[in-house]
Amino acid sequence: QSCLSRQQLLAAIRQMQQLLKGQETRFSEGLRAVRSRLSTIHASLAKAAPEPPAASCPALQAPADGRKFGTKYLVDHEVHFACDPGFQLLGSSTRMCQANGSWTGQEPHCAEISECSSSPCQNGGTCLEGLDHFKCLCPAPWTGSTCQYQAQTAPPTWSVTDDPAFSRQPRCAQIAQTQQCSCDPGFHMSGTASNGICQDLNECEVYQREGGPRLCAHACVNIPGSFRCSCPAGYILMGDGKSCEDIDECSLSQDNCTSGSTCINTGGGFQCVTPQCPPAVGNVSYVKTSPFQCERNPCPMESRSCHQAPKTISFHYLPLPSKLQTPAPLFRMATAAAPGRPGPDSLRFGIAGGNNRGHFVVQRSDRHTGELILVQSLQGPRIIHVDVDMSEYLDRVFQAKHLSKITIFVSAYEF
Repeated sequence: QSCLSRQQLLAAIRQMQQLLKGQETRFSEGLRAVRSRLSTIHASLAKAAPEPPAASCPALQAPADGRKFGTKYLVDHEVHFACDPGFQLLGSSTRMCQANGSWTGQEPHCAEISECSSSPCQNGGTCLEGLDHFKCLCPAPWTGSTCQYQAQTAPPTWSVTDDPAFSRQPRCAQIAQTQQCSCDPGFHMSGTASNGICQDLNECEVYQREGGPRLCAHACVNIPGSFRCSCPAGYILMGDGKSCEDIDECSLSQDNCTSGSTCINTGGGFQCVTPQCPPAVGNVSYVKTSPFQCERNPCPMESRSCHQAPKTISFHYLPLPSKLQTPAPLFRMATAAAPGRPGPDSLRFGIAGGNNRGHFVVQRSDRHTGELILVQSLQGPRIIHVDVDMSEYLDRVFQAKHLSKITIFVSAYEF
């Protein structure tokens, strides 16, 4: 019986194994079918709605007088901004790209830092804006760079008192049982606290006395609460409100030169010039080939003096500011060979005449060029004449001489 039951048991186990194998096969087929179905659905969905590309924001520019850090404009990326020295940032220093395609924060701007904007002057001092710096003008008895020290000094005398436009009533307020009074910028308190008056500060006089920087290139004019710069006749005030620029009367047709003369613009004015060739002497005579050039007529073969005379005479006019820094190159002479003819192989330059020869030297700047250099400063207004000649040599034999007659108009001013 035990033998039979063992046979039956083995048969039952085999039957169970077959059953499990069948179940396993059907389960695997079912999994494959589900996986295949999912892949089909995924592919059809992906084709119907492709993934949107990552959103971005419009490009940002660096502010004027500032810099930008960051070049990516995709969502969640940041761009940073900073200003150059002397400027402060207004707006957002950092902006982030949002999912809706716009940036966070405000557009940044760089504003010039006003030295007086931080109110550096203490104890009622008035801040004066200078060129890249400030100056405090202190009421008595205060002194120091920011009116921080108390000293027994007389009240400042830099004021204009005889014109009512140059004085005003102070602005006063009652603060904790005491009256506090202040003046507008450009005015200082004069008198006692009870009957004080705001008097204009003469900025022109202050900076002149204190040895500070020049407020104006030419003249400073005090006005109530401030100052303005003015320029001499023939000049115009530039956009910075301080410098002067020469008016070119010639190009603006503001000259009165006659038809036979030429207008030359000079510092603060103009000159009408009519260059003339020298009169004939012996065999040497000249003909005018342009308004500023004369050429020598052909010489007789045997006339040595004619060949030694300048072959060309040219006229040049240079405007110069007064007290120009030296050494300063003013003028160049150069040679040019005629086509098909050998040019000179050496040149000699010299100062041939004029009324201030000691102010100049002539030196060679390269093989074919010489320069007239101002070595001693000239103070205007004055007119200087200097003649420069250039001699050409070929195989050490003299060929020809060229003369440049230079007239220098020195302005009365240093601009």
